[in-house]
Amino acid sequence: MRLRLTEVFFSLQGETKTVGIPTVFIRLTGCPLRCHYCDTSYAFHGGQWWTFEDILTEIKKYHTNYVTVTGGEPLAQKACLDLLTFLCDRDYEVSLETSGALPISSVDPRVVKVLDIKTPKSGEVEKNHWDNLRYLNKTDQIKFVICDEADYNWAKEIVIQYQLPHMAHVLFSPSYQQLPANQLADWILRDQLTVRMQIQLHKFLWGESPGR
Repeated sequence: MRLRLTEVFFSLQGETKTVGIPTVFIRLTGCPLRCHYCDTSYAFHGGQWWTFEDILTEIKKYHTNYVTVTGGEPLAQKACLDLLTFLCDRDYEVSLETSGALPISSVDPRVVKVLDIKTPKSGEVEKNHWDNLRYLNKTDQIKFVICDEADYNWAKEIVIQYQLPHMAHVLFSPSYQQLPANQLADWILRDQLTVRMQIQLHKFLWGESPGR
């Protein structure tokens, strides 16, 4: 089987619960969303076809057991589901970064799902596939990118309404160069939310360079 990939690269995990861990990233091409703050628009088109064996050969060049499948929106390619299982079967610790706009019900249960719930300021809030919450477990993660105080208040209400901390780990991230990180931290502490504040480590280390 094969998939269209934009890149495969080795870097430190910049977000999620494994932040800072050396990780191989597999970035699939294509995305049905157009979030205002997207930093990977170069992955919307183009790319090259890779077989699963070619991908595995590339991963083996790096001495890490952590692999993240990302995009774009990786689930936009149906063979992504097979790739996830292929990697799990080879004992990699696999995470999937998904926009939450496509169903996750068929994702291999061994995969850690990082589900990005789109806020109003993303411009894609109507694309949230709320039924996905049924398929999360305690090892999964729910991410909100917060652009301003209205976004924060909206996300806070979603956290409370759905009791998200009982489903999975909840992550709040400030939109890069749009919302000061310390402002978001102050709101979280003021409201005593049961969420994890995170920043994009890779951007503080290397700026907005693609493939890092």
